[in-house]
Formats: sequence, structure tokens, C-alpha cells
Amino acid sequence: MARVLVVDDDVTVREVVVSYLRAAGHDVDEAGDGAAGLDAMRRAPADLVVLDLMMPRLDGRETCRRLRASGDVPVIMLSALAGEEARVDGLELGADDYVTKPFSPRELVLRVEALLRRSRRGDVLPDVVGDGDLVVDGGRREATRDGVRLALTGREFDLLRHFLAHPGVAFTRDDLLQQVWGWTVGDHSTVTVHVRRLREKVEPDPALPRRLVTVWGVGYRWDAVTGQR
Repeated sequence: MARVLVVDDDVTVREVVVSYLRAAGHDVDEAGDGAAGLDAMRRAPADLVVLDLMMPRLDGRETCRRLRASGDVPVIMLSALAGEEARVDGLELGADDYVTKPFSPRELVLRVEALLRRSRRGDVLPDVVGDGDLVVDGGRREATRDGVRLALTGREFDLLRHFLAHPGVAFTRDDLLQQVWGWTVGDHSTVTVHVRRLREKVEPDPALPRRLVTVWGVGYRWDAVTGQR
């Protein structure tokens, strides 16, 4: 069981999501806008947030930014805006997943549980992997570069850990969706955005990556640079 916060100004949507999550055994809190959601997080931090994009007072974009500034709680963003551009925008804000309305409540519950499993896997497998100045501690759920903690989202942490654990292996986007996200199907732009964001945090020059490289026609590969700075 996990504690999940549902933030949506649509009462009907909120009631449906809350009821399905509770039926799945989760402890669920709810809020009708971003400001109330942030207050709820301060009172009782959640393990995961389901966050609507378009809301009054404080919308999902700003709410997500503030959540990211204060921690790495997993965020699933809900939106009536479909299409790749809208999805990429939501992921660029720091959301771990993006679900368009109307959606299947059962599918949303499965995505919540998949994301929770990934975010907690470090507690199950407390190993340490590294490459030169980068160190990822799965038990502590912490990644550092030159001893300085990296501000990673949950998905970015899992992605970095996966690459470091498999240096030299080329993964397709489908491989990464299945092995890191735990999905059998998904939008490839989800992987593309997370790789881009991760490069900005681990590469000296994200435009010319030396570690997280693109394998044209395949996907991505981690080229270890152990001993280099």
C-alpha cells in the first residue's frame, strides 16, 4: 500500500480516480487545485502524485515545478491535451508519466503501481554502481557527481542506474520502456525526453554526449568513461 495524492479540479474525475486507487489498496488523499495539493503534501507527504494539468489558482505546470523543487516524488500528469507536443511538454516539466483524458481508470492504477515499483526498487536491491565521477546508490536512492548530489526525478534516477548497470549495451526505446518503466507499450517520446533531461545533468556538454550516446537506428547506449573527468 502506498499513499497517493490526487490533484484535479474536476470532481467527477477525482472521485473516479480516488475510488479505483482505494479499491487497489492505496491510502489516497485528494485536492481540488495545485495550491491545495501542495498544502496536502506539506501536511502528509505522498509516495506518488496524480496531477491534473489544467486547474484554477495554481495549474499543473507550476505545481509540478514546485514539487520538483522540493523533492523527487513520482508524478503522473493528467491532461485533456493530446498529441506528442503536449506529452513532451508535460514530461519536460518533470512528470514521470503523462496520461491523456479520457483514460481508463484501470490503466491509470496499473501505471501508478508500475511507477511505485520502480521508485521503490532501490530499497529491494541496495547496490552501488558508478562510472568515474558518477555514483548511483540504489539503497539510498541517491546519485552523485563529484560528490555533489544530482537533482534527479524518480524516472531519471532509474534510467541512469539502468544504464550504469549495463555499460556498452545498446537499448531500443521499447527495451527501456519495458525494463525501466515497466510498460509493454508506450510512447517513445517518453524515453526521448527523459534521455535529454538526463544528459543535461550528467554530460559536460549535453549537445555532444560522451556517455549517454545515441545509437542511430537502435536507441541509446552508455559508454563508460571510468577514470576520465
